[in-house]
Amino acid sequence: MLAEMRINGLGVIDEATLELDPGFTVVTGETGAGKTMVVTGLHLLGGGRAEASRVRTGADKAVVEGRFQAPAGSPAAKVAEEVGGEADEDGSLIAIRTVGADGRSRAHVGGRSVPVGVLSELAEQLIAVHGQNDQLRLMRPTEQRGVLDRFAGEDVSSPLRAYQAVREEWLRVSAELKERTERSRELAREADLLRHGLTEIDAVAPKLGEDAELHDEARRLADADQLREAAQGAQFAVSGSLEGDPDNPGALGLISEAARRLATSEDPKLREMEPRLVEAATLLADVGAEISGYLDHLEADPGRLESVLQRQAELKALTRKYAADVDGVIAWAEDARTRLGGLDTSEEALTGLAARRDELAAELATLAAQVTAARVEAALELGKAVTEELDGLAMPHASVELAVRPRHAESGDAQALTVGRSVLHAGASGVDDVELRLISHPGAPALPVHKGASGGELSRVMLALEVVLSHSDPVPTLVFDEVDAGVGGRAAVEVGRRLARLARSHQVIVVTHLPQVAAFADRHLVVDKSADGTFTRSAVRKLDETQRVVELARMLAGMDSTDTGRAHAEELLAAAKADKSAAPVVRRKKKKA
Repeated sequence: MLAEMRINGLGVIDEATLELDPGFTVVTGETGAGKTMVVTGLHLLGGGRAEASRVRTGADKAVVEGRFQAPAGSPAAKVAEEVGGEADEDGSLIAIRTVGADGRSRAHVGGRSVPVGVLSELAEQLIAVHGQNDQLRLMRPTEQRGVLDRFAGEDVSSPLRAYQAVREEWLRVSAELKERTERSRELAREADLLRHGLTEIDAVAPKLGEDAELHDEARRLADADQLREAAQGAQFAVSGSLEGDPDNPGALGLISEAARRLATSEDPKLREMEPRLVEAATLLADVGAEISGYLDHLEADPGRLESVLQRQAELKALTRKYAADVDGVIAWAEDARTRLGGLDTSEEALTGLAARRDELAAELATLAAQVTAARVEAALELGKAVTEELDGLAMPHASVELAVRPRHAESGDAQALTVGRSVLHAGASGVDDVELRLISHPGAPALPVHKGASGGELSRVMLALEVVLSHSDPVPTLVFDEVDAGVGGRAAVEVGRRLARLARSHQVIVVTHLPQVAAFADRHLVVDKSADGTFTRSAVRKLDETQRVVELARMLAGMDSTDTGRAHAEELLAAAKADKSAAPVVRRKKKKA
């Protein structure tokens, strides 16, 4: 629910605060006073397009701030949490939209700067604005199908979700079959190249890291004599002569002799050094043993060297063709096997794909028929419910029907699907077109609503739809921008009554020029315009009961200065209050989190 909205520097509105009722709030004012800026502000809060021309002349920026009641755990609160926004201490969520005079726009939610798209996500959970443009959208077949599906709820959405999942797989298989069939020669050549490469690689059977291991081994085998000479020289220096020549004791013998002399010294300081020499002797003994082991395994093996060089040549033949090293060659082979599985153009593979496509098509046709049947049933119920509402909106002889028609596929349609005996276009929303039709009086033809309804009738049809759909609308706040255009007299009273009824389950905000509608409001806001010769300013104020009478009298063709006009206004208010008090109270249903 939108509890409060602040506007600064937007159009003719310099500064204004709108405190909105949880039920039915109406906004009125003279033509040109700036009523539309209220709706513009709501559009901006909903992530709508920002235009520099909307910024008040002389102002650096326009700011719209909305304070929403969004309980913890609600969809709106979750949107704010995802971007790091936080609710205030009272649980309200603040959304701000700023539009600079240079056209740049900024958005904030819960104290955090966010992309404007986040405001759109938030608005989807909190507020829906309906105006003249929405009436134009209602004329589109896709919008009319959306209205019907919204009314039908799970009866349509459940089979439609299944239909969409199968359709996605059906399109994928169909596209793959078409590609394999049309590119069979090209794919066959590619498959032959992949198979040839895999045959070469499998014949060599390389192992991960094998090229590096062979490189090291080949170097050792080729340099065996030089390595042996170096190792033997090191061993002689460490361990001395192998024959035990006392003239060549090596480093180990010399250190051992030094340790012996220190150990037998009478000076304690010299004896303290002896353990360190013993430690050095142990380390040298270990090194000598390792050198000896190295020499034992170091052999000049010309046969093994030739084998290693031959293996290196085989691996290099692969790395020249397929990758920079052996690991890359193995990765290429794995990828080739995967690609080869998708390039099978054999008759068996194509037959299997065709069978799978036909199987999916049959399943898709069954689901499409289920969606159509659910829509047809829902269309009868929705048409009946809207017709009943029109009876109360001073259109007693009119009726509404929703025609669910098959959308036939055109020649060459890649998404053509046989359903029953018809070939239909299998779109993402099913195989149906939906058309909202108006029968203006008994015996009159059923015409598309945009052809059979006047502007006022179209407004009433839309309002009737909103009333009927209110039970399935999760958005708590509904805004109507002069949807009562072209309506007057008794019909205007009925419009006000229906809006008041809608306010029992939703917060309703209405911008109107009709006193019959304004009289039903729980809270009345008026936009006043003033001028000082230099600037024109508008402000919004809340009316008390006395002020409401004056404003309603003004709306009654400017009768605010006459007793008759005020009497008529008081009569309107009294009749509206009586009607609202007599109507049964509808408790708001708590939405599931």
